[in-house]
Amino acid sequence: MSPSCGGIDVFIGTVRDATKGKQVLRLEFEAYEKMAVSEMQKLADRAMQQWPVQKVVIHHRTGVLQVGEVPVVIAVAAAHRDAAFEACRFLIDTLKQTVPIWKKEVFEDGEVWVSATP
Repeated sequence: MSPSCGGIDVFIGTVRDATKGKQVLRLEFEAYEKMAVSEMQKLADRAMQQWPVQKVVIHHRTGVLQVGEVPVVIAVAAAHRDAAFEACRFLIDTLKQTVPIWKKEVFEDGEVWVSATP
């Protein structure tokens, strides 16, 4: 990392054990990989243009994930913490809205697809 970076903000998303009062057994993620990677790169580029950040890393897993596992990690480095925090929040919020990654929540009594984007 650059010695001029004074703040690194990291968002780590984990699989929760419950959603809307229902026990989650696991999550299943699917993606249109080529497009998802391209869209995540566009988001990183956008964040670097919108805030004075020096480095952005975005990683999202696919496949079956158990409670406690990590599906998404976003890290942003900047000279100052405010830019890193703001860019990181933008990245996770926008990723969930625009990147073609689909999440299925599996419960004891069924399953449901959520966050189907775009």
